[in-house]
Amino acid sequence: MAVKLTKMQKKMNYDAKLSKLLDHYTQILIVHADNVGSNQLQNIRQGLRGDSIVLMGKNTMMKRTVRLHAEKTGNKDVLNLIPLLVGNVGLVFTKGDLKEVSDVVAKYKVAAPARVGLVAPVDVVVPPGNTGLDPSQTSFFQVLNIPTKINKGTVEIITPVELIQKGEKVGSSEAALLTKLGRKPFSYGLIVQFVYENGSVFSPEVLYLTEDDLVEKFAIGLSQVAAFSLAINYPSLAAAPHMIVNGYKNLLSMAVATEYSFKHAQKVKEYLKDPSKFEAATAPVTVGASSSGAPAATEKEQKKEEPEESSEDEGGLMGLFD
Repeated sequence: MAVKLTKMQKKMNYDAKLSKLLDHYTQILIVHADNVGSNQLQNIRQGLRGDSIVLMGKNTMMKRTVRLHAEKTGNKDVLNLIPLLVGNVGLVFTKGDLKEVSDVVAKYKVAAPARVGLVAPVDVVVPPGNTGLDPSQTSFFQVLNIPTKINKGTVEIITPVELIQKGEKVGSSEAALLTKLGRKPFSYGLIVQFVYENGSVFSPEVLYLTEDDLVEKFAIGLSQVAAFSLAINYPSLAAAPHMIVNGYKNLLSMAVATEYSFKHAQKVKEYLKDPSKFEAATAPVTVGASSSGAPAATEKEQKKEEPEESSEDEGGLMGLFD
């Protein structure tokens, strides 16, 4: 005959178990467990068996154990778990790949009916079509302002209707109608809210970032640093190329407007003084001779115009010093 443990013994056993897990695991998923039944939780434990352990418990007990463990071991990093232990949550200790474990946890969802008073986690839309209900059931649809018609002795919904919006409480009429239609619009399971790893806490979305996402975020951050540095006129590696180009533009503007000159402005000044000197270098190679003098003259005029436009372009200016 099994000996029934006292409440104090249960607390001591739970404290010892959680402390041992905190000693051996540095990766923890903090999961939300509303509307998750015991059978469903058992299936999740079986699915994670091998390198992961699911531990549920009262928040006060978990917080107390975490504090005592930090004081006993000197590991202050575990105190970062305390602000996360709010609501109906549990801990998934793992030594496996965090993304893979998170995917396994997400797989175990169970369809559930819309019970009265339950807050809808998603929008519930009743699609058009035959419901299979006899005409005596039309009162349910009338209460909910759902347009219907009688077709071949059964009630048919004419247009799709948003029955319940996300975040609303399910009413008795909505719950009764969905039950009659045989629909289970909600699904429940453990939802990963936070990830704890070696003292750091971050969102589970980080687990699904790709290399392209990281490159994009780095590029955005780099551009923001460059823009901020330019705005406050503070040199940084990100802003240095832009500052050098801007400084060169200022010096070049001064050289063009005055008699002052320097090495990298000389060619620009010569070009502005006599663009025809550079026509031979910039003119495209002619494959064949022109059949008449008129087209050749037109091409010559176009060649004269093109360098004048490119002289104002930053790339064209820089190209003169190659």
